[in-house]
Amino acid sequence: MIDPRIKLRHLACFLEVARQRSVVRAAAALNISQPAATKTVQDLEDILGTRLFDRARRKLQLTAFGEIFYRYASTAIAALRQGMDAARTGGETALVRVGALPTVSARILPEAVQTFTADHSGVHTRIVTGPNDYLLTRLRTGDVDLVIGRMAEPEAMLGLSFEHLYSERVVMAVRPGHPLLDQPDFTLRSIAPFQVLMPTPGSVIRPSVERLLRANGLTSLRDEVETISNAFGRSYVRATEAVWIISEGVVARDVADGQLALLPVDTSETLGPVGFTTRADTPPGLAAISLMQIVRDIAARLRA
Repeated sequence: MIDPRIKLRHLACFLEVARQRSVVRAAAALNISQPAATKTVQDLEDILGTRLFDRARRKLQLTAFGEIFYRYASTAIAALRQGMDAARTGGETALVRVGALPTVSARILPEAVQTFTADHSGVHTRIVTGPNDYLLTRLRTGDVDLVIGRMAEPEAMLGLSFEHLYSERVVMAVRPGHPLLDQPDFTLRSIAPFQVLMPTPGSVIRPSVERLLRANGLTSLRDEVETISNAFGRSYVRATEAVWIISEGVVARDVADGQLALLPVDTSETLGPVGFTTRADTPPGLAAISLMQIVRDIAARLRA
């Protein structure tokens, strides 16, 4: 038997503190006081007889046992939510929740959702966007059924599975008529005098972008703006002479329509896998599986 002293509120609070790495932010997200959140986590640690968090650092870090418990607690909550959804709908899931990174939100997901909703009129689709670590956390706790986007770093994939669909590079987009498009003998270092829109530090493509810039002697940029907002990036670049470093899928349609142009720079070293991330021990529902197959078919056309 599971220790009856462990309640759902213990697990919910623990998972949120682990996600936020802060009791203050977790308490705000759960709409409880900070002392209440602190006591809830301490009570859970007392019940388990071990520490779940290392409090010696500025940000809370999970201990080794905390990492293990996080994996099982998030899986348990995800399975419970899936069971409740199935019970409410008589075994048929009426909602498919997809976590989508920007690269697929603009490139393949619109067509996939259009096809899926035409074939499954009784099933609602919820698209959740955000940074990769945020989406993977929601996947672990069952708030989304799957995540579509670039594969995360290996240390973030514990308890998760990845299915490769296609590969994608990072590109540098500018407005049509940008001075760099007509510059003879263009090199990557030519972007140094211009403002650059960079992916944020927590984004999947940030490490590969930094490696590319360092390899070309760009260790610091004169005027850098960090963003993962497609709407901001698209609008800002069209109105200024900024250079937008972004995944190709985000701007592919803009380039095809002549709204943006790509700088002639070799970014093949930033090529990375794009695909599905799912929970290894909790299979998606039937509706989610149907949507995944539609995405596979569209990705196959992209590869061709």
